[in-house]
Amino acid sequence: MSKVAKKIVFVCTGNTCRSPMAEVLAKKMLASENLEIAVVSAGVAAGVNQSASRNAILAMEAEGLALEMHRTQLTTPELLKSATLILTMTQGHLSHVLSRCPTANAFTLAEYAGNGQDVSDPFGGNEEIYKACAAQIKSLLINCMDKLREDF
Repeated sequence: MSKVAKKIVFVCTGNTCRSPMAEVLAKKMLASENLEIAVVSAGVAAGVNQSASRNAILAMEAEGLALEMHRTQLTTPELLKSATLILTMTQGHLSHVLSRCPTANAFTLAEYAGNGQDVSDPFGGNEEIYKACAAQIKSLLINCMDKLREDF
């Protein structure tokens, strides 16, 4: 068995909404492309061992994906240094990542997808707002797939 050596880390604020949704959506897409890339998520201001938000869980259920077992983790220099690629939800998250790990191969998800917009934060919103955020993330990830195939 070959060891997976490549890793993508998705980063948002609390690691309860955007980055965990990006993580499970990316895992599904990468598996369908037979790309062996480890995928994790973390937050720049995450608590430790918290669950994903209820509406993020519901938004992913609508995609046929499970987030019930997700537990939050904080971005650490060790985690960032272990990543082959770091994709953040906003420019602010990217600045934070680069301040902690200046040599990181890091971009906003939208920038990597060829689009400059931040992924809007659904925190505190209803299920429909979370589903709209999930759709935005999914669209950006679809736009990333060719680049991921090339880069990995």
